[in-house]
Amino acid sequence: MEHVELAADDLLLRPWREADARAVLDALRDPAIAQWNPQGDGPIDDEVALLWVRRRADWSAGDHASLAVAAGDDGKLLGSVSLHHIRHGDASIGYWTMPAARGRQVATRAVVRLTAWAFDTLRLHRIELCHAVANPASCRVADRAGYPAEGTLRESYRYGDGRRYDEHLHARLSTDR
Repeated sequence: MEHVELAADDLLLRPWREADARAVLDALRDPAIAQWNPQGDGPIDDEVALLWVRRRADWSAGDHASLAVAAGDDGKLLGSVSLHHIRHGDASIGYWTMPAARGRQVATRAVVRLTAWAFDTLRLHRIELCHAVANPASCRVADRAGYPAEGTLRESYRYGDGRRYDEHLHARLSTDR
């Protein structure tokens, strides 16, 4: 799969670069990102951040498409949006935003843009979005991005504090548009 850059209003969704590692280090240390997007056990350091960026920049397996969400004017990193588990016309979508970008609908706009690209270009049929029930901000992103709720997955994922949480399952179909 070839890398893309996607514009979304004042945002630029672009491939990850090694130069993003410093900002990613800060992001992965943010308590909210660490809680809802855990990176496993162990300290988050420069090496972990660089490996994180390199994995997301490598689309060669065709099973994910991960993009940095940057400000269109100055290129400042605002967040991340990714399609994961791309297979047989289906995928999952995930995202996070830097603390300074929260409350500006950055995640919603990034999810909407990547979803449209996935349906139009990758010809996906279904994209799922799961989030912890205890994370109402992600529920608002799902709703605003047009992902209807489908149900609750009981204790389905272990988050950053080591506890299993119930998750809301939302999904969009290519035919929903």
